[in-house]
Amino acid sequence: MKMQDQREIKAPRAVVFAAILDPEVLKDCIPGASSVEGNVSDGYEAVVTQKVGPVKATFKGAVQMSEIVENEKITITGEGKGGAAGFAKGGAVVTLEELEPELTRLSYDVEAKVGGKLAQLGSRIIDGFAKKMADQFFANLQEGLEGPAETAEAEAEEAPKKGWLKRLTGKD
Repeated sequence: MKMQDQREIKAPRAVVFAAILDPEVLKDCIPGASSVEGNVSDGYEAVVTQKVGPVKATFKGAVQMSEIVENEKITITGEGKGGAAGFAKGGAVVTLEELEPELTRLSYDVEAKVGGKLAQLGSRIIDGFAKKMADQFFANLQEGLEGPAETAEAEAEEAPKKGWLKRLTGKD
């Protein structure tokens, strides 16, 4: 199963790149992640719980970062085992393009494979789930960098909320 998409993120390219490599950011962005530990050179260990159709499983796996071109490109590969539910593995090539000093286009090409009980669910369910997971990861990353999207009405009623990057750096 393959998919690709892109997003425009209101943040400098170097900030987006650093966020993708941060284990705390990864934990916040990966849907269902209960832990992500490690670093770029040694890789990351992750625990993720997901429900795919009727199958719910906790996957324990490893994520590696490779083909790193600072602030431009990174390849992310991962594999997780979910016991009787089976396994999931895949990768993404993420590229960053500076559109403006504070605007970055993030493009991604994702490929995923599953086996075991998960594979028996059928490609339509698996493909839809994989697309949803990838979209949610990058939406979470974008929201973390930009802060939650709010309507003009809501902004007038309350102070704008800060995303995790703004909380970490203390910048408004």
